Amino acid sequence: MTKQYHHIQVAVDGSKEADLAFKKAVAAAKRNDATLEILHVIDTRSFQNVSSFDSQMVEQVSADAKKKLQDYYDTAESAGVKDSHYAIEFGAPKEIIAHQFPQKHDVDLIVIGATGLNAVERILIGSVTEYVTRTADCDVLVCRSTETA
Repeated sequence: MTKQYHHIQVAVDGSKEADLAFKKAVAAAKRNDATLEILHVIDTRSFQNVSSFDSQMVEQVSADAKKKLQDYYDTAESAGVKDSHYAIEFGAPKEIIAHQFPQKHDVDLIVIGATGLNAVERILIGSVTEYVTRTADCDVLVCRSTETA
C-alpha cells in the first residue's frame, strides 16, 4: 500500500542540503499531486545578540528571504507543481518547522535537509532536523543524498 501525501512542507535555509530537500519535495509534490508549502524560518534569537536592535536589519533579512523563496516558488511552478505557496515565519525554527506550521497547514509530510547552515546551534543545542524527526506528528523525509527522488 502506498501512502499519498496531500500537503508537503519543505524547510529551506539557503544551504546545499535545503536545496536538495527542495528538489525532492518538488518531485514528491508532483508524484502525489500535492500542495507544496515552502517554508523559511527567521530565527529571532539571532537578533537578541545585537546590542542596538535595528529594524532595518530585520527588514533586510526578510527581503532577502522573500527573494530566495520567490525563486524556489518559480522553480516549483516551472517544474510542474500545480499548487505551491511560500511563507516566512519568525521564531524558533525547531518548533515552527516541527509543529506550528504543519498544524496550521494540515501538513502530512515534512521534507528537510540532514543539516542546515547553523553549525553552532547544532553543536550547542542539537540540530533542527534531529528535533523535527523526533517530535513531528507527521512523516518526515530527511534528505542526505544527491538523488532527486
